[in-house]
Amino acid sequence: MNNFSFYKDRKALYCLIFIWLSMSFLSSFAAKPKGHFFKILQQHQIEGTVTDGSSPLPGVTITVKNKFNNTVVSDYSGQFSISAAPYDTLVVSFIGFKTALVPLAGRKKVDISLQYDSTTLKEVRVNTGYYSVRDSERTGSIAKIKATDIEKQPVNNPLAAMQGRMAGVNITQNTGVPGGGFNIQIRGLNSIRGDGNDPLYIVNGVPYSSQSLGDLTVSASAISGVTNPLNNLNVSDIESIEVLKDADATAIYGSRGANGVVLITTKKGRLGETRFNLNAFTTVGKVARKMDLMQTNQYLSMRAEAFANDGITEYPEGAYDINGTWDQNRNTDWQKELIGGTAYIQSIQTSISGGNKNTQFLLSGTYHKETTVFPGDFHYGKGSINSNISHQSDDKRFRLNFSAAYSGDKNALPGRDLTSRAYTLAPNAPDLYNSDGSLNWENGTFINPLSFLNGTYLTTNQNLIANVVLSYNLLQGLQAKTSIGYNDTRLSQNVTSPLSIYSPYDTSEHESTLFVSTGTGRSYIFEPQLSYQKELRDIDLNFLVGTTFQSQKTMKLAQSAFGFASDALINSLAAANTVTVLNHEVTQYNYNALFGRININWYKKYIVNLTGRRDGSSRFGPDNRFANFGALGAAWLFSNENIFKQHNSILSFGKLRGSYGITGNDQIGDYQYLDTYQVSPYLYDGTVGLLPSRLYNPDFGWETNKKFELALELGFLKDNIFLSAAWFRNRSSNQLVGVPLPGTTGFSFIQSNFDATVENIGLELELRTTNLKGRNFSLTSTVNLTVPKNKLVSFPGIESSTYANQLVVGESLFIKKVFNYIGIDPQTGAYTFEDFNGDGQITYQDDRQTIVDTSPKYYGGLNNQLTYKNWSLDFLFQFVKQTGRNYLYTSALPGSFVNQPVEMGNHFPQDGINAISQQYTTGQNGTLLEAHYNLIDSNAAYSDASFVRLKNVSLTYAIPSAWSKTFTGKVYLQGQNLLTITDFRGADPENQSASALPPLRQFTMGIQLGF
Repeated sequence: MNNFSFYKDRKALYCLIFIWLSMSFLSSFAAKPKGHFFKILQQHQIEGTVTDGSSPLPGVTITVKNKFNNTVVSDYSGQFSISAAPYDTLVVSFIGFKTALVPLAGRKKVDISLQYDSTTLKEVRVNTGYYSVRDSERTGSIAKIKATDIEKQPVNNPLAAMQGRMAGVNITQNTGVPGGGFNIQIRGLNSIRGDGNDPLYIVNGVPYSSQSLGDLTVSASAISGVTNPLNNLNVSDIESIEVLKDADATAIYGSRGANGVVLITTKKGRLGETRFNLNAFTTVGKVARKMDLMQTNQYLSMRAEAFANDGITEYPEGAYDINGTWDQNRNTDWQKELIGGTAYIQSIQTSISGGNKNTQFLLSGTYHKETTVFPGDFHYGKGSINSNISHQSDDKRFRLNFSAAYSGDKNALPGRDLTSRAYTLAPNAPDLYNSDGSLNWENGTFINPLSFLNGTYLTTNQNLIANVVLSYNLLQGLQAKTSIGYNDTRLSQNVTSPLSIYSPYDTSEHESTLFVSTGTGRSYIFEPQLSYQKELRDIDLNFLVGTTFQSQKTMKLAQSAFGFASDALINSLAAANTVTVLNHEVTQYNYNALFGRININWYKKYIVNLTGRRDGSSRFGPDNRFANFGALGAAWLFSNENIFKQHNSILSFGKLRGSYGITGNDQIGDYQYLDTYQVSPYLYDGTVGLLPSRLYNPDFGWETNKKFELALELGFLKDNIFLSAAWFRNRSSNQLVGVPLPGTTGFSFIQSNFDATVENIGLELELRTTNLKGRNFSLTSTVNLTVPKNKLVSFPGIESSTYANQLVVGESLFIKKVFNYIGIDPQTGAYTFEDFNGDGQITYQDDRQTIVDTSPKYYGGLNNQLTYKNWSLDFLFQFVKQTGRNYLYTSALPGSFVNQPVEMGNHFPQDGINAISQQYTTGQNGTLLEAHYNLIDSNAAYSDASFVRLKNVSLTYAIPSAWSKTFTGKVYLQGQNLLTITDFRGADPENQSASALPPLRQFTMGIQLGF
């Protein structure tokens, strides 16, 4: 008996299909009244709505089957109108959803519900800045998050929205104070210089400075660093964030992309009727973790023992906590009093958008206000306006896209972060206020921490960023394009310390002080480009060439003023007795480059991508001003091979890709190769003089970063399981460092290129799974894991350099050279440390030989999304494996007039030589005092700082609307930093600081409306 075979008996199958179609046509025609054959050819206007089952879908493509010139796109409300015959079939397609075939069957109105389909997600296009590419066909390493991910987090900085969501991108938050900074590392540290590792930020095609215009001297006491420039960007306006990591993705940016590129794209107008959208939310936040500190009885017991150990039987007059001056039965939780308040956030964003097939527009505005957990009325406010207009000619040859965003913020905070006082103030310290509401100074025995609130930290910031892109199709496949951008940033900082911060009982001489800094930065960029695309049978060819002209001018001025006659005049420099210029610099940076790209795609299987750039930077001497950088990327889509298409139902996607290239780095600051001078603070014969500040080095050149990557991407079961694994190795050499000079030169070092090499090796894993998928519900999970390894490969002559006590060849740049703690001396009760050179003394220079590596061992995130009908639940876990500084690093001397962590109650001699704390002392015992300071600089001050944090939870309900097809609405609840699982010995394992406010735990309720 012979079995029927589709492959062997195609003629029989074709005959059966033809007979079936003929019979279907004849029966259908016979069933219709006379003349119907001509009616089915008549065209009618068909109207309908496209949804995902609950919410409208804008931008869906609707085509009449077999009539490809008859196509429309759904508007913001998911509605469309198309001309079709009564018995035509509509083809409805949208990225991320299954294509639907909808027979009209005589209907003039249809409602279409699309189903999610992960198999099409690989067709999503990703932005690389100068061009876009299908995700399935990219040869480089690019991570992306979209507006849907960003909107689930009540954050004020784009970097906060990226935490835990991208492999190879490690982000830490420095402080929980509004307007504080973040640190970002893309695949590790490449430069020995700490300020040479920032990525390049591009906002709508315009470079955005990663360097703050603020002055550290002015702002450090309030926000534990400098203001972060990205705070100027409005998170609600962002459509997507792409991070370019490997050489193939970053080489087209040349030297600017040495440390990775962060591309931020804002929202644009869409085709459809004019639409109004509103998003409003309220957030409450509190400190998530507290230090476990001593209670009054424990604290006073420690103090009494310290005095006894020092042989002091009569308590000194200044020991107010224990000599009876202060109430010894009083017990105050100063963390609750000083940083235990509730921060409130109110945010509202409105937008109006719409347009026809040729012109689309968007105009949005946002107002954001945030208070603090500190006592008093302090707040951070921000307002922004974002606009966009896109236009194309009727023949689609000319296109214009213009975007502009303006934002302004004002940050009014206490002049000092009160966190350190909350951790160190004695638990039996007096009340903060007197009965009449005035500050309590307890007869001059109490330095009231609220007095610092009389000092202020005020920052105002304005930013304007605008970009216009003009393009014209000269010929079929040949396009000329020009991008013109402008960025203007202005910053003003003001920190006051009036006389009112001092006790009225303090008879010492004090002066009110004012610190002021201002900064302006203006940048222009002009990038003409020419691109060509051609299909040559089975080969797709893409060619791009362009040039960049960028000019940036920055001005910074920082001043201090002392001796005001009255606190009422403290904000006026003219009212000060003494005004000192701390820093005043005006710098000009010019950059020019020629870049190009060639991409060849054979049979949709074999892809080669060649990019190159010739850079010129004003930061280097005339002989080294220009350099060449480039990369080669290749990919093999082996799932498109016939053997996989015909015989594999499990593997749905497979790609092997790799890249190698060289990028540069010019993040060294301006004028570093020149002889420079500074104004002398001394007068000579009544004349201001100049002092030399830097030596001339004409050979000053580029750092070079050689990047290599291999990656494998696999999709299984129609991409319901998608795995990506990448191994990378980056080697940065020709390091720009300070080379030491003899003291007789008058300079300690000269900036120069040094033959040192830094290596970053790592493994990145990303896994996306569709665990459950039904008509009304779905469950998807995404996990990313990064295992990095940073190492200083070589540094000739490091022993005689200024880095001898900081770096070790073969170790990472994250290391700290510290004393090796070996326990408590049973004779003296003091901490003891290893004497490496055996000279009988513990010295900073010779005995700090133990290495502590604080680099992350691995980090990542786990995200889950559950949908059921109109409900959606998302939650993200962030995890980091690392070693960090514990509370001992910033602890005060055990036994002194400062509160301690409760663990310090485990002390010598009661708990033996294995106790945590050495013998208590008030500071009179020199041996114990010296041992305490050595402990701070030892490996005992470092311990496990790993953590797993429930970073974000978002519950959303889509409001159904039976009365209006144009209405959309969502109600949502969100949580941020809800739970942290850690063994860290301190307040927060992320910022690891005892003087900076930890990130806050936040709860948000909001609503989105559209109509």
